[in-house]
Amino acid sequence: MGDQEATRACAIGLLTADHYDNVESFIEEAIDSGHDFVATPIVHPRYSRVLKTKDNDSWRNVPVYERDDLVVRKPSWSDAIVGTLSNWLELDSSDANTRINSELALKQELAWACHLGLFAVMTPALSETSLSNLARVVNHNVGSMSVTQMWVRVLLDGSNKAWKQWNKFHALAEHNPKIYAALQLPKELPEDGLLLDTWFAEPIKTVIVPADVFISNNKGYPVLPKPHQAFLKKLMHRMQPQVIVTLPETKLHASATPSSYQEYIQYLNRNLPELNDVERFAAGYHDYLQAPLQPLMDNLDNSMYETFERDPIKYQQYEKAVYHALLDRVEHGSDYVSTIMVVGAGRGPLVNCCLRAAEKAERKVHLYALEKNPNAFVTLQNAKADVWHDKVTLVFADMRKWKPKTKCDILVSELLGSFGDNELSPECLDGAQKFLKEDGISIPASYTAYVTPLSSSKLYNEVAAYKDLVHFETPYVVMFQQVCELAPSKPVWTFEHPNKAIDDDPQNNLHNTRYSQAKFQLADQDMIMHGVAGYFESVLYKDVMISIHPDTHSPDMFSWFPIFFPLRTPVQVPRGSTVTLDFWRATDAKKVWYEWSADVVSADGSDVAISPIHNSGGRSYWVGL
Repeated sequence: MGDQEATRACAIGLLTADHYDNVESFIEEAIDSGHDFVATPIVHPRYSRVLKTKDNDSWRNVPVYERDDLVVRKPSWSDAIVGTLSNWLELDSSDANTRINSELALKQELAWACHLGLFAVMTPALSETSLSNLARVVNHNVGSMSVTQMWVRVLLDGSNKAWKQWNKFHALAEHNPKIYAALQLPKELPEDGLLLDTWFAEPIKTVIVPADVFISNNKGYPVLPKPHQAFLKKLMHRMQPQVIVTLPETKLHASATPSSYQEYIQYLNRNLPELNDVERFAAGYHDYLQAPLQPLMDNLDNSMYETFERDPIKYQQYEKAVYHALLDRVEHGSDYVSTIMVVGAGRGPLVNCCLRAAEKAERKVHLYALEKNPNAFVTLQNAKADVWHDKVTLVFADMRKWKPKTKCDILVSELLGSFGDNELSPECLDGAQKFLKEDGISIPASYTAYVTPLSSSKLYNEVAAYKDLVHFETPYVVMFQQVCELAPSKPVWTFEHPNKAIDDDPQNNLHNTRYSQAKFQLADQDMIMHGVAGYFESVLYKDVMISIHPDTHSPDMFSWFPIFFPLRTPVQVPRGSTVTLDFWRATDAKKVWYEWSADVVSADGSDVAISPIHNSGGRSYWVGL
């Protein structure tokens, strides 16, 4: 198995509801037929005894299991068992005796599962009448579950009801990161694609595929209907869940054997789309929070430069932009030598782009490579000595402070961040603009930031794990995976270069402040918002662009991941409501920062939720000037 297949393989389990007598034989048969684990009741159904009787008034006297009470008795197969909790449990019963008996029994089953070291325990399916107390008890008990995972079974249906049940349970359980969803597929999947997409923002640990969901192909073997195939493959591609199949009570498919169902799931898993360059690059970074760079305060190390330089698409586009700028600016056959200044040259990839573009355009050029990082400057010196020679003049300086003797025809930079301006490209290029001739060309010419409401339990829990305000008021660079956009993104602001609005006062940066409000009409279903996704598009020159916007993403470009602005508290978004996002880009003499807030108004015009303004005054996050 290749590395790509190894990292994407999904474990396949077998679910049984009635194999009580010899679970070890059942496990051996399941493993022999190609399954990785089984899901089986922990306790025999006959153990639905009343724990409080007239003769025993103590709620605390939980009896010890008799050996025959248990289906799973020994720890020998603990790493191959998902224990299913008893179906008779009614933790939200209106009858106090039933409710408390159920709570005591659930705790006892969990304690036994943890004692054996089972790798997971799964609740009965959520229902409208069994949520609040179940969530309370599960949330309380997972804190002591160090090895065993907690899976909550959710029956997907054709409406939004299943997600609403899960969302209510998850909210009651404080979005506990130790609680996962076990999503059971129905015979008919919802036709609404967004309804299915909402599940990609949830912590799905396993997908249950009942036998009656399968249909027979022309050879009598069980296969999934095309909508189920597409959804399951998308889940496998995005989230790598474990898959549990159930065997039918009677033979539903003429050519089926006990291994036919898992063989088909393995077939789907082996035939997932190949990872593209971006996905290969992002392996290990999915939903991993990274603080954005501080380009003016910190110098990049060699490995960071090397990572960025692996992106061929970005440099292809830059080379194309410089090529067309030279063609437009200088007639063919002219002896005019165009001056190109690469500001923030790093280790020199843009210098190479410009030299290649000039050679292709058959135009004469001389380059200045400007860099403030003393370590990267050594690499530039080596390149000049070994490759560039007198074609390039090196300048060790901060672009905001250097005063050149000559001005350039083309100013080239790669100072963009995941939100376009978040690595202070506007401030840097304001300082470098004095290098440019009156009719000179800036590459990039402009960049636009976009936002959209985002749902992601995974990202919310990653931020919440820090248990402080600072992390909820910090934007993160993230390669999204377990997320769902609630609406198509909208632009918030644009920066253009050269900037005609620059004030002569170098301490005045107010022309780079921004405020924008974006409104989103949500779909006809309930959703939840955990934060805001941010993207950028950039015009390098005329129609030459680079973009990480989902609709216009430059194919196979991986230099930038999206940016994520968290919300302190998840916001419930009822169907048909309007979400308004307010964004500010603020500045003072020492720093630049963002502030953001969200407002949800229902379809009838009433307020649903208003978040506080995050990062007021740059108290938690800022980019130093």
